[in-house]
This record gives sequence, C-alpha cells and structure tokens, in this order.
Amino acid sequence: MFTGIVEELGEVVAVEQLADAARVTVRGPRVTADAGHGDSIAVNGVCLTVTDSSDKTFSADVMAETLRRTGLGGLAPGSPVNLERPVQLGGRLGGHLVQGHTDGTGIILARTPSAHWDVVRIAMPPELARYIVAKGSVTVDGVSLTVSALSGPGPEPWFEVSLIPTTLEMTTLGRLAPGSRVNLEVDVIAKYVESLLASAPPGDQPAAAGPAGAQS
Repeated sequence: MFTGIVEELGEVVAVEQLADAARVTVRGPRVTADAGHGDSIAVNGVCLTVTDSSDKTFSADVMAETLRRTGLGGLAPGSPVNLERPVQLGGRLGGHLVQGHTDGTGIILARTPSAHWDVVRIAMPPELARYIVAKGSVTVDGVSLTVSALSGPGPEPWFEVSLIPTTLEMTTLGRLAPGSRVNLEVDVIAKYVESLLASAPPGDQPAAAGPAGAQS
C-alpha cells in the first residue's frame, strides 16, 4: 500500500526485453537504501517487485500485460520515473490510500501555467469517469492529487488537477507535455462502495435522505 507521495525522482538506466516481459533497472538511491529482494516499489504508480538491488539501483520484471495496460511500456534508458516505497504501518498518510494497481491510462490534453502552479487537464477512459469526483483523490503516475475540475457528461471525459511548485519540481508531472500518456488509479474506496451496493439485497439498499429533521 502506498500514499501517492513521491519520495524520489528516479531514472531508468536499462530496459531488457524478454520473451513475454521486460526487466527494468532504475536508479533511485533513496528508495534502494533499504530495498531487498521481494520488496515493493511503485514506479510511476505501478507496484513492482524488486528482483535485484545494488549500487543505488534496483531491477524489476514487468509482465507483458502490465506493459500493455500502463505507460511503463514506453520507458527507455534515461526516462525519469516517480518512485515510492510502501507506507509503513503507523506512518503518516500524506496523500491517500494507493494500491499501485493502475486502472487505466489518460492523456494530457493541456497545461495552463500561472504564477504559482500549473493546471493540467487529463483525458480519462469513460469507464473510469464515475469514480472521479470534484475535490476527490486520484493518482496520476503515482502522484496523489486532488481533482479541481471535471468535464460534464459526454463520451470524452476529462478532469483537471492543479500542480504546486513542489510537485512540478519533484515529479515527472512537471515535465510531461500535452499528448503524454499517464497511469491513472482511482480511489479504491469508491470501487469498494460500488461493489457493495451492487451486491446488496434490495432491502439492504440505503434509503434516500429525507428533509432535515425528519424522523422515520
């Protein structure tokens, strides 16, 4: 489990293509300081398992399905990546609950810079639109962000996020241009609520709220 608070901006140093996977080696001195075989590290929001670590780098095998469904398939030597180790039990939850399981990818549509932040508009798959709400949380390339605006109903939904200087400086989101592909993970709580409501017997469905002060 992660929080979406990027610890380090790492760099891909090698990508080895395998028969049905790829082995990615990433430089990240901070996240590898205590990393061992079998540990988890989120790379651009995708939870990967460390297969080897040495000299401030770690390697992980990425399955073909993950390469296809996320932006990791586009990584090459020199690519910057957002890195985060799992949250420790009892630690601060600075962002929100993030699993490292990408729900889909989005495309950056536009960037609007201002004096103190950038507003970034991101197109999202229509099937994810119902999980994203104004002022709610969303993970973009492993970064926990607050949704600042949403498109109306339609076949090409989008959302906007506002990026502060720290986010622009310390993550890949400060470098991505319109047209870039990003990994998206919606709030897992929304998915659990939807699943529970869908499977609940009719009599267990929550009743609509009545007027203020009304009693049943």
